Amino acid sequence: MNEHVPHNRSPRSRRSRHMVAAAVATGVMTVGALAPTAAFAGGKPDSVQQSLNALVKDDGLPAALASVKGRDGRTRTYTAGVGDTATGAKVPVDGQIRAGSNTKTFTAVVVLQLVAEGKIGLDAPVDTYLPGLLRGDGIDGRHITVRQLLQHTSGLPDYMEVPPFSDFVPIQYRYFEPRDLLDGALTQKAGFPPGTSWGYSNTNFVVAGLIVQKVTGRPVGEEITKRVIDRIGLRHTYFPAPGDTTIHEAHPHGYLRTSPDAAPIDYTDMDSSMAWATGAVVSTNTDLNTFFTALLGGRLLPPAQLAEMRTTVPAELIGPGIRYGLGLQSRPLSCGGLAWGHGGTSPGYRSRSGVTDDGRAATITVTTVPGDDGAQHMAAALDSALCH
Repeated sequence: MNEHVPHNRSPRSRRSRHMVAAAVATGVMTVGALAPTAAFAGGKPDSVQQSLNALVKDDGLPAALASVKGRDGRTRTYTAGVGDTATGAKVPVDGQIRAGSNTKTFTAVVVLQLVAEGKIGLDAPVDTYLPGLLRGDGIDGRHITVRQLLQHTSGLPDYMEVPPFSDFVPIQYRYFEPRDLLDGALTQKAGFPPGTSWGYSNTNFVVAGLIVQKVTGRPVGEEITKRVIDRIGLRHTYFPAPGDTTIHEAHPHGYLRTSPDAAPIDYTDMDSSMAWATGAVVSTNTDLNTFFTALLGGRLLPPAQLAEMRTTVPAELIGPGIRYGLGLQSRPLSCGGLAWGHGGTSPGYRSRSGVTDDGRAATITVTTVPGDDGAQHMAAALDSALCH
């Protein structure tokens, strides 16, 4: 869901497994929760574990999890904090989490696959597929292209800005049709004329999902499952079926704060129809690394469409130096080069992901939406994981 600003949401605010022997055999190493900082070759302190410990201790987050694939090709998983504040249960290693707006990249991949198949035109207007759907104050689907949807340059307002979506508490278990989401957006004025600026809006990917359904004749969740999840074998990732409010496998609980002083609400279970093609996917940190690595490695898109996806515009609202392609972000690394990925915020969970062209990958998740400092610390932790 929303990615461009940290937020502890109030009704109108958005500024809201393995033992060591198995690790050797599989290339996966597990590091314990809030244990003494792990040390690797040469006795160097593990900066990833330090970062997670700090997110829990200093930023007051219930839990933090990470999965990091290094230059040596090995994946290490980390945890800190507690998985359930009521019971004190441990954080499941590489537990499932709500991946939020990382879903946008899954949806964009499906759209671009359909572009490669000649079923969607990247620069065709939305009205080609959904005639008359987008009409409103400054909004006209005859002048908004598919590319502009995927790149957030359409000017479409964000449905998350208006009731009932601007207050998560009463809609935790409420079901919405995709058109309900779109209707919320169309009560607002366009942010800018299409193609003249950049502005993150969840509505863009609701429309993209509707185009996928119109072109394929199938639910967008089925297309994401067939074309992405099953294709590259993401065994712990799924697009929730209508009415499914649970997380299927071991997972840390997610918590929502309506204000900095309010008691946290357990928001682990929810009806993710409020997020749909823009933020419904459930995954793990390791599966997200696998997804972004496969995508950047050319396993999901032909070269032409991958090149389009990696063609970016400035998106400084997300963070310094960040640029946005077609459902894909790039961010500069302190050690040079770029990390490609996205990020996801869902009530109770926030993730940051990045992969590099030389095969490094990292995803970090926390179990409540952090404030500004925590969000900056997550970005720094991701940079450290990829650089050190």
